[in-house]
Amino acid sequence: MAEIQTIVMPKWGLAMQEGMLAAWHVEEGASVTKGQEIADIETSKIANAFESPISGKVRKILVSGGETVPVGALLAVVADDSVGEAEISSFVEDFQAKFAEQLAASAADKGPEPETIDVGGQRIRYLAIGDGSGAPVVLIHGYGGDLNNFLFNQPPLSEKHTTYAIDLPGHGGSTKDVGEGSVEAMAKVVLGFLDAKSIAKAHLVGHSMGGAVSLYLALNHPDRVASATLLAPAGLGPDISMEYINGFIEASRRKKLEPILQMLVAKPEMVTGDMVEDVLKFKRLDGVDAALKKVRDTIFAGGSQKLQLRDQLGSASVPIQVIWGTQDKIVPSKHGQGLPGSIKVTTFDDAGHLIHMEKSAEVNEAILAFTSAS
Repeated sequence: MAEIQTIVMPKWGLAMQEGMLAAWHVEEGASVTKGQEIADIETSKIANAFESPISGKVRKILVSGGETVPVGALLAVVADDSVGEAEISSFVEDFQAKFAEQLAASAADKGPEPETIDVGGQRIRYLAIGDGSGAPVVLIHGYGGDLNNFLFNQPPLSEKHTTYAIDLPGHGGSTKDVGEGSVEAMAKVVLGFLDAKSIAKAHLVGHSMGGAVSLYLALNHPDRVASATLLAPAGLGPDISMEYINGFIEASRRKKLEPILQMLVAKPEMVTGDMVEDVLKFKRLDGVDAALKKVRDTIFAGGSQKLQLRDQLGSASVPIQVIWGTQDKIVPSKHGQGLPGSIKVTTFDDAGHLIHMEKSAEVNEAILAFTSAS
C-alpha cells in the first residue's frame, strides 16, 4: 500500500499549545520537498515560516489560512497519485478521531516547567529538558531576553542532550540585582549555576550578550566548557546598536516598542503582538528598568562594546563556532569576519539578530553537529 504522510501543526517550544496558520505558500496538488517553506505560522511568541518535514505531493489541505488549531493538528496530507481519494478520506477521518482522543488524554499534562535555584544568594530561573548522556547544553540569552528565546531550539537539542536554558540576573524570572552588570559578573553566575547543578563541563550556546558570556567562559574557564556556539555574539567588535538598546529601555508603549523589536529580525512581520506585550510586561516588573540600565552602562559604556575578546581567540583551547545573520541590525555580522581559522563561522543572508529563531532548523543542526564532534 502506498504511504500516506502527514503535515501537522509543529510544536515550537514547550509553551506552544496552538498556532495560527497565517497563510499557505502551496496549494493542493503541488509537490513539496523537505525543508521547503510551505506556510507561515503565528504563535503567541513569534511568527515564522514553516518548512515541510517531508517530500511528496500535497493531496489534501485540512486547515485554511487564518485558522488556529492545536499543536499536532492535521494541516495537510501528502501521498502520490496511486492513493485514491476514498483512501485519503478514510485516513483523515481515522487521524482526526485518534487526535481528539490524544488531546483529551494530554489535557492535564503540562510538561516541564521552569524552576529556580539559589546561586550565590541570587535566585536564578531555568528550564531543564532532556536526559541525554554526556555534557549537557546550557543556553544563555542576550540583553533583554530570557529562556523563552530558545523555544525553537531547546526541545530539538534535548533529544540528544540534557539541556538547561537559564535567565541571567536582571532578566526573566531571575533576581533583578545584576551587581556590577558586567559580562564577567554574568559569567560568574553561569559558573555558579554549573556548580549548583553539579555540571562538571557543558556545551554553551550563547546569543548576543550571552554569546560574550559563553566566550568569556570558554577562554577563561576552558575546563568547564566542552564547546561554545556563539549566536550573533557580543565581544568580537566595538559596534552595537544603541538605538536598539536605548529604545528597548525607553519604550513603554506598544507603538514605540514594536519597531524597536522589529530591528531584531530580517522580516518585521515575525514580531507578533503577543511578543510585544510579553516584553512590555517584563519591563514593568520591579527592578527591571534599573537592571537594564546598569547592564547598558557597564557592557555598552560610551555607546560601544566594552569587553573585547577577539584577540584571545587564537589561544582558545575550546572548540568554538560562530553563527550570524548578515542582516543583523544590532551587532553587525562583519564582527565574524577575519577570525582565526580554528573558529567555524556560518552566516545566513536572509536572517537578522535572532538567528536561532529565524533559522532554527539550520542552527539546531549546526549545534548538534558541533557538540557531537566536540
